[in-house]
Amino acid sequence: MRERDEPEVIGRRVQQLRAERGLTQRQLAEPAYTPAYISTVEAGRVRASDEALAHIADRLGVAFEELAVGRPARLATDLRLRLTEAQRALADGKAEEAAVSYAELLAEAEIHGLAAEQATALLGLGECALETGELTEARERFEKVEERLAGESLPARVPAVRGRAVAHYLAGELRYSVYLLESTIDELNRSGLHDPDALLLLYASAIGPYMDMGAHARAAQAAEFALALAPSAADPATIARMHRSVARTLLAEGRVAEADASLAKAAELYRQLQLRTELANCHWMRGYVCAQDGELARAENELRLALSMLAETRAALYRSQAAVELADVLHRRAKSAEAAALLTEVLGGLSSERGAVHAAAAHRLLGIIAEDARDTEAAEEHYVRALSLLERAGAAGDLADLCRLLGDLLRRTGRVEAALDAYRTGLGHRTAPGTTTLGPAPAQPPL
Repeated sequence: MRERDEPEVIGRRVQQLRAERGLTQRQLAEPAYTPAYISTVEAGRVRASDEALAHIADRLGVAFEELAVGRPARLATDLRLRLTEAQRALADGKAEEAAVSYAELLAEAEIHGLAAEQATALLGLGECALETGELTEARERFEKVEERLAGESLPARVPAVRGRAVAHYLAGELRYSVYLLESTIDELNRSGLHDPDALLLLYASAIGPYMDMGAHARAAQAAEFALALAPSAADPATIARMHRSVARTLLAEGRVAEADASLAKAAELYRQLQLRTELANCHWMRGYVCAQDGELARAENELRLALSMLAETRAALYRSQAAVELADVLHRRAKSAEAAALLTEVLGGLSSERGAVHAAAAHRLLGIIAEDARDTEAAEEHYVRALSLLERAGAAGDLADLCRLLGDLLRRTGRVEAALDAYRTGLGHRTAPGTTTLGPAPAQPPL
């Protein structure tokens, strides 16, 4: 049975519309029903079937939705069309513009009692708040979505759970973020709800907190699962635009159900676009693991793919990280000139205030490349620049490694006292390897 109000509400609506049109109950009933049946409908004593309401709506000259829920037939579909427009703006990095649209759409959906559209608008507002760094607001929005969808299946609530986990992660609450993601993955697996899209969202979102906690093996496993689950759309933005255009055409022709189907496809593709950065990070993670295992050709392919995906987003710092990792692999594959050019490009977009750690990594690798070319003066200059950047950023572990490189260079060039100073500085920055107290990893999804 389609969405509808209570029988008493529908009965009053039928009676009002019949009176406005000057029809008798007999005229409204014929030829399929009796005046007595119409009387019971108007009195709210019977829950009319979809077929009966469709007949009455046709006799009254209104759409089924207007009679059943008291709103114009195209209102919900029009709202969904505008929601996909807001999704497009968010996927394009225009979070402020998208937030304004989502707020307007939320207000309209609340006026007309459209619960699903309210949840979608609230979810969008939460995603916008994440983009703009309003983490408390984001968390509150996602919590409201979960409340609105309390009666729905777990896969329907996963985007809100994932949003809340990301908000906690960005606020530095790594363990709670991981707890939310892993417990939801386990609940999906235990209940047999192996929804690929839901699992993709959760695994992709877990990579960041795993890496920051030092759980590299678990991050790599999550990346593999996410990539295996990832839907294959050659160009989601193009396909989504096509579905939006088709929906407009169908809506203009009055084919509301078909327009809704196209809008659902467009919305899903825009969600994939918002995941593009996280999926690119999965490829970066896979490239990192391959490089550690000595599979340099495969590592290069994965990192090039990550870099090309990140080039289509606004994630500049992620892009720099992937570029430095790729440059390291290129250098190890005797492609030092290409590596140096890539690192120089990275440095052009970074500064000591923005991306200091990535800039330091680029200088460190340029120093190694210069040493290989026996240009000790250039190597020392790059190491010293990297050291300065890392000291300001407080990156202790990286500082220790860099001091070792600089000390070795100074020792080889006969400056023993300076080398000893560098080694002492490095020893002062040694840190214990990162440890975690994570429980067992979530069960592997059925791929």
